[in-house]
Amino acid sequence: MSLKSLALIENWPVPTAAAGVVRADGTVLGTHGPAGQRFPLASVTKPLAAYAALVAYEEGAVELDEPAGPAGSTVRHLLAHTSGLAFDEHKVIAPPGERRLYSNAGFEQLGDHITKATDIPFAEYLRQAVLEPLGMTSTALEGSPAKDGVSSVEDLLRFAAEVQAPRLLDPRTVAEAMTVQYPGTKGVLPGYGHQNPNDWGLGFEIRDGKSPHWTGSSSSPRTFGHFGQSGTFLWIDPDAGAACVALTDRAFGPWAVEAWPAFTDAVRAEL
Repeated sequence: MSLKSLALIENWPVPTAAAGVVRADGTVLGTHGPAGQRFPLASVTKPLAAYAALVAYEEGAVELDEPAGPAGSTVRHLLAHTSGLAFDEHKVIAPPGERRLYSNAGFEQLGDHITKATDIPFAEYLRQAVLEPLGMTSTALEGSPAKDGVSSVEDLLRFAAEVQAPRLLDPRTVAEAMTVQYPGTKGVLPGYGHQNPNDWGLGFEIRDGKSPHWTGSSSSPRTFGHFGQSGTFLWIDPDAGAACVALTDRAFGPWAVEAWPAFTDAVRAEL
């Protein structure tokens, strides 16, 4: 079986696009485009970094509720974008836990915290903890844990299968990662404006009732994942029992706001 809906990426106004869908058991339902090509992930790097942080937690290197980042903040705050740190600056603009302030700086401080706790540079820790065990040979972190990952559709489908049926983590840890942290917290979803609430798990954005949103109108409220400013996304819909990855080489913009939900709805209809 190969999903016909994946061919819709041909209509996207981008130089290159690749997409794929995978079931929880690792069955790839189809890919379209150069699935082995490496693309910059931008913020789709964050779920990978978060997964490595959760491995560090399970290994006992860090605790979710230990201090990390600015005063009063914890590892959990950093993962859930509630540390109070600004978007791209290492300055505090709110008390921890009060607002959902989407923060690249927060993920950078998370990476630094894990580097210190494990005595392993974060990019290397991610490689050893997540990428190597999953056979993600074309994936690497080339800078900030917030946004400097590169990967392929083939590799991210391996990751998406893992998240749906965890082998590297206890399933209860992954269930926590896809559960709303600090419920009722409002904030801005980049590219989509103010959301109340702006629900987030541990490194994964949770769809819930957000509108507008980059997933589809048929996506279940339990859908979680991430999109990136490099024109990339990864969503996992537990109700559909599948995950979808799309990578492009055109920056996120109005084209994506228009194209992505219809694409997701077409994929969802075929599942």
